[in-house]
Amino acid sequence: MEQVTDIVLIKHEVLKATAKHAFAGDLQENYDKIPYEIITGIKPNFRCCVYREREIVRQRVRMGMGKLPRDVMYTDSDPSQVVHVIPCACEGCPISEVTVTQNCQGCLAKKCVKACPFGAITASQTGAVIDHEKCRKCGKCVAACPYHAIVDIERPCKVSCPVNAISMDENDIATIDPAKCINCGACVVGCPFGAISDVSMMTNVIDQLCDPDKYVIAMVAPSIEGQFGAFGLPEIKAAIRKLGFSEVVEVALGADIVAYNEAQELKEHMDEGIPMTSSCCPAFVNAVAKHYPSLLPNVSTTVSPMMAINRLVKAENPGAVTVFIGPCIAKKNEVMAHYVDELDYVLTFEELNAMFDAKDVQVEAVEVAEDDATRYGKGFAMSGGVTAAVGKVLEEMNCRDADAIQCNGADEVKKALLQLKAGRLKVDFIEGMMCTGGCMGGPANLTEYMKSRKVFEKKRDGNTKDNVTVAVQAAGAAEIDVHRHDK
Repeated sequence: MEQVTDIVLIKHEVLKATAKHAFAGDLQENYDKIPYEIITGIKPNFRCCVYREREIVRQRVRMGMGKLPRDVMYTDSDPSQVVHVIPCACEGCPISEVTVTQNCQGCLAKKCVKACPFGAITASQTGAVIDHEKCRKCGKCVAACPYHAIVDIERPCKVSCPVNAISMDENDIATIDPAKCINCGACVVGCPFGAISDVSMMTNVIDQLCDPDKYVIAMVAPSIEGQFGAFGLPEIKAAIRKLGFSEVVEVALGADIVAYNEAQELKEHMDEGIPMTSSCCPAFVNAVAKHYPSLLPNVSTTVSPMMAINRLVKAENPGAVTVFIGPCIAKKNEVMAHYVDELDYVLTFEELNAMFDAKDVQVEAVEVAEDDATRYGKGFAMSGGVTAAVGKVLEEMNCRDADAIQCNGADEVKKALLQLKAGRLKVDFIEGMMCTGGCMGGPANLTEYMKSRKVFEKKRDGNTKDNVTVAVQAAGAAEIDVHRHDK
């Protein structure tokens, strides 16, 4: 999550207005009025005209209601795809990738001209000129220029995508290939025009909350501590209940369950000399499945903490409606692709915050309750937390330490998977997190990473529970089936 921008504010205002009408029960009659509630008058604020601004808001309202943008009709694509381009918001970014800047000195050496194997660069009185009909974007001129006056610029959405899932159509509008996309949300954050967003389940959740016959349970990710100032989990839980949720549980307990089971699975891998990767990050698992499928046998068969706690909650509360709340867009895809019959809905912290504002709910001080999960389960929120938790369980099992590495972000993930595929990575355990910083660096967080991390670490370190095995057994979760059924 970056600093609050106009894009973040607009998204929040749209979600807030949509949630407000949904809570009032008049969304279907009034959803088309929301663009006029948000964009008033005739003077544009951000785009070329007020009419385009309203159209963008209109498409965002559609996504807030769980629908695709009107111009996006992926009739034959993966229905679990949750990240989409809003065509009317895309600026087309008319950027020629290799560009001569004003730093060009028109030097006598003309190294750029000599370096180009395609004859695409000529010298003029004003400096080097690139013929983009001939340019093949090889980058040799960029490397050759002594003044660094030639730059290789790519569209921000393409640069942000770690799996090359974004391309441009005939009108230079960005498109996403669902066969490649891992729904990590990096492009949602990376697009400087806010032209890419995720489909929401928020109004469906509100409908459930407004039904007096439904028992709706919120399952909150551990990284929520730090998202609402200095407030911790007890205060946040109380605020969530004010929205109408019947119960709020910690997904950190699900992380303890995952660590408990993943450690046993890792021991088997270690005995067989086969490296094992974590499976808690859905974007990481998607990256393996879509781009390194030969490595799928290396991925842990244990479900994510979200699904582990969901199965425990469902076992204890048959018929309950479960809602995961976290910083991750890919969690929506995880449910839609594999667990649509198990877990009911997924919300992001952004959507939760919009619901708070729609109902004027404030996070306020309450009496602090005892934690359900260990400090290790809570640690899943940060890069390295999975390794620490699994290592703790191995210690409790009196097993040897695992030789492990932590992949903190997409670049490190790609490097590790390439090495593993080539047979050059000689480790026992690979922790894969597609977001830098782990879940606390997720695309739908509300607070800048370093600020939220300070609060989170203080809350986590104040937790005295540190025996994962005892916590899992005390919760009656040791016998819960936590294996993925898609493998």
